[in-house]
Amino acid sequence: MNANKTWMLLILEGSLFIAAALVHFGILARGYEHSKAAPAETTIGIVLFAGLVLGLIFPLWSRVIALAAQGFALFGTFVGLFTIAIGIGPRTIPDLVFHAFIVAILIAGLVVTARSRSGPDNELSPGSKSPVSQP
Repeated sequence: MNANKTWMLLILEGSLFIAAALVHFGILARGYEHSKAAPAETTIGIVLFAGLVLGLIFPLWSRVIALAAQGFALFGTFVGLFTIAIGIGPRTIPDLVFHAFIVAILIAGLVVTARSRSGPDNELSPGSKSPVSQP
């Protein structure tokens, strides 16, 4: 697997969640504000970006970190879908489209990352030194 695929997916996923949060905060678009969805989407976006940063800092753990961040995001998205289904969450067409799209992107990210040998930084073999620690 190419390291850039996982990094790009984490950036895309995190950006999509932050954008959704900005919509629900009423910053990017009016009429779709939702006080409970915005903080949840912000949290998921931050976790995805934290996964990216931590994966870069700890390249030998990057695969596990990316899987954990994306797994958390997928779980949070399913919670969002559940709130929509029971009538608590926002029930607009854009929200439903976003959830369907982000579920597909997150599953693709999990598959790409899971299929990698040693995670996004696959140039490293288990037991090799991190490029961060080399002079």
